[in-house]
Amino acid sequence: MTTAHQRTLAVIQAGELLVELSRDCRLPNEIRREARRLLRHYPSKSDLNIASRLEEQNPLRVEPVFASPDDASVN
Repeated sequence: MTTAHQRTLAVIQAGELLVELSRDCRLPNEIRREARRLLRHYPSKSDLNIASRLEEQNPLRVEPVFASPDDASVN
């Protein structure tokens, strides 16, 4: 079962990969352009912090979807 920390780390790492792809001049322009397009709407660490705080405040939650990005560590 995926934990909130693992899910948050995956989102952060996927965002970092999109940044790398968008900057890699060895890749075709179409790939770099698509990575930049996806990044425009990608959640920032600030967005993830807000989501994790809102989930903590929700008394009806069963299990959080996201953890604070500062708490998500590489395992």
